[in-house]
Amino acid sequence: MVDILQKEMNMSFEDAVKRVEEIVEEEGFTVLLTKGMHDMFKKKLDIDYPRTTFILACSATLAKKAMDASTNMAMVMPCSFVVFEEGDKVIVKHSSIMKMGVELGLAPEDLMQPVIKETGERVHKAWDRF
Repeated sequence: MVDILQKEMNMSFEDAVKRVEEIVEEEGFTVLLTKGMHDMFKKKLDIDYPRTTFILACSATLAKKAMDASTNMAMVMPCSFVVFEEGDKVIVKHSSIMKMGVELGLAPEDLMQPVIKETGERVHKAWDRF
């Protein structure tokens, strides 16, 4: 089963995005892209939408281990963290792409278990710092 981590951030939206970026980098992930979906909705659809920013991050070591189990795992990478506004709250969410890959049948569970375990430990180390 894929867990969804969710936490309310006691800071501004901008500060929450920066904090997530900084912490995941400090915990050994590389931030590949930070993109506001709300900006795209405004530009492409001309609608105002609550701020929603994706922070896409990857650990080269963990990505390689997952792809060694099955190259199909590349289809669900990188890891994503989402910071969004919900009313007057700022929320951050994350779910395990490694578990998703197994659930979707992209990689065998027995080969992915060590990767899922290591990824979970590293993500939770970052998560506890948000």
